This record gives sequence, C-alpha cells and structure tokens, in this order.
Amino acid sequence: MTIPAPTTLYLDYRGRDDVRSGGARRIPISTPVGTFRVWTKRVGNNPDLKVLLLHGGPGCTHEYFECCDSFLPAAGVEYYYYDQLGSARSDQPDDESLWDLDRFVDEVEQVRIALGLDASNFVLLGHSWGGILAMEYALRHQQHLRGLVVSNMMSSVPAYNAYAERVLMARMDPAKLAEIKQLEADGDVDNPLYEKLLVEQHYVHHVLRMPADEWPDPAQRGMDHINPVIYRKMQGPSELGISSDATLAQWDRTADLSSITVPTLVIGAQHDTMDPEFMAMMAQRLPAGQHLHCPAGSHLAMYDDQDVYFAGLVDFLTGL
Repeated sequence: MTIPAPTTLYLDYRGRDDVRSGGARRIPISTPVGTFRVWTKRVGNNPDLKVLLLHGGPGCTHEYFECCDSFLPAAGVEYYYYDQLGSARSDQPDDESLWDLDRFVDEVEQVRIALGLDASNFVLLGHSWGGILAMEYALRHQQHLRGLVVSNMMSSVPAYNAYAERVLMARMDPAKLAEIKQLEADGDVDNPLYEKLLVEQHYVHHVLRMPADEWPDPAQRGMDHINPVIYRKMQGPSELGISSDATLAQWDRTADLSSITVPTLVIGAQHDTMDPEFMAMMAQRLPAGQHLHCPAGSHLAMYDDQDVYFAGLVDFLTGL
C-alpha cells in the first residue's frame, strides 16, 4: 500500500488505449518539454452534467474511483476517469520539471477543452492531491465550472502537517512512531518494515478503515500503481505529512477560498488524515459552499462510508 520503490515497474499502460470501451480516448497535452498524451474514459451520457475525476497521489491513478460505477450511472451522471500525466495509462515522461502544480492546472484545462466541457455542465471533483488541483483550477478558471467538489483535502498543507503531528501521530504507539520516523530520517522508506508499521499504525485507521487484506481491489490497485517519482517530488517520501523540501510544502489557499464562487461541496470524514473540523470551516468560507461529513469514513470515505459519501455527492450533483 505504500509507494513502490523508484526501480519498481508500477504499471505498463504506456502507449495503450483501453480497447474494451468506446468511451476511452487519449488526449494530447502540450507542455514546455513537448507533447504527451493522457488517458480518459467517459462513463454515461448526460449533456447537462459531466464530472471530471481528479485522482490523488500525486501520481496515483483513476482506479480507486471505480466505486463510482455502483452509484453515479443510476443517478444519470456522466463522468470521466482520467489518469494525469505520469500515471497509469497516460504517458510517463522522464522529466521531473513536469511535476509542477502550475503545469498540472494547465493540463486539466487542456483536458476540459478536449472533452468539450463548459460552465453549462462541467463539475470538477478532486480527491486528496486532486483536491489541491481542483481548488487551484477553480481559482484560475472557475468561469468554466458549473460546480466543484473538494473531497478529503484541506486547503492548507501547513495546517494538514500540523494536524498530522498533533492528532494522527499522537494516536500511534510511541515506539512504533519512533521507528517510522527513524526509517524516514535514514532514507529507508523502501524497507518492508516501513510499510508494515504504516499499515498497522496509520493506513487501517485513517486511510481505509478495513483490514489490509480486505481492501477492495480498485482501492488496492490505485495505491499499488502510484508513480513514486511524482509522489516524492511533490509530496516527499513520508506517509505522515508533506515533507519540507517537497514542492507542495508551503501550499495554502485558505485565504483565497472566498474567491471561489461556484457551488462547491467539501467532503470530510471523521477518521480522515485531514482535519474534519477544518473541512467544515472551508465550506463556511466558500460563498456557495456545502459540507458533507462522513462519520464512519477515513481518507477513502468513498469506500468505508460509501452510502453517506455517494448519497451526499449525488444530492449535490443533481441539485446543481
């Protein structure tokens, strides 16, 4: 469940389309170092309501969003799976200059244009890192949005790190936490012991509240297929916060939330890695904000508090 070592072949989808579905397409994306292609797949058909899903990580995949198939089609929602550049079925260029927040925002805008999404139908849903990307996109391009969903992501990385230190780490066994921090300090996060400690002390309590050997297949695949190069540059090697030398370390848009005027749903969960009270505050600061709290959920509340998560999400989407 932890990120694979940089030498691991995490997924070999490069250059391949999903031939099983006519809804899949690879979209050319212009970048400062050339043109690459990203993979998308449409599910459903509703000209008035189209949701683009931004996965977490950074560097994760669309796969853990497959739980949407059990809820959104029945609600008449059209939605798009999308692997961001560097992930899964999309191109995976070997150039770390590409793993930059501004460039990812530009990528989302190019995907929007290619898919023909506009303010009459376009809802952007970002989970975890995807929530950062969604907020940043809204602050620059909200004229193209009909609605926004920020799922399980705070608007401040420093505030998230403080919560992790004050609350999440405080709940761990002190000796085990010391082992985890020592492995991080030693740069030994690829040690199997690191993952073992994180699973028992963190993942099954705050990432997905199920026994590790019972994680649903889409969730497991999404975690297994993270691109470690992207993850470690933008998030850092630690699983207990964002490292001080990571590119996202100082990201904070809390003061700018009042500038996002489109209808926005903020989804938080009681056992999340993100502070549930902070998530409620975000909804209050958004001029058209709504808050959905998942009382039994964690970071992947779309799995461990599934009925609450999707009932609230569908209500928001169909009520736009």
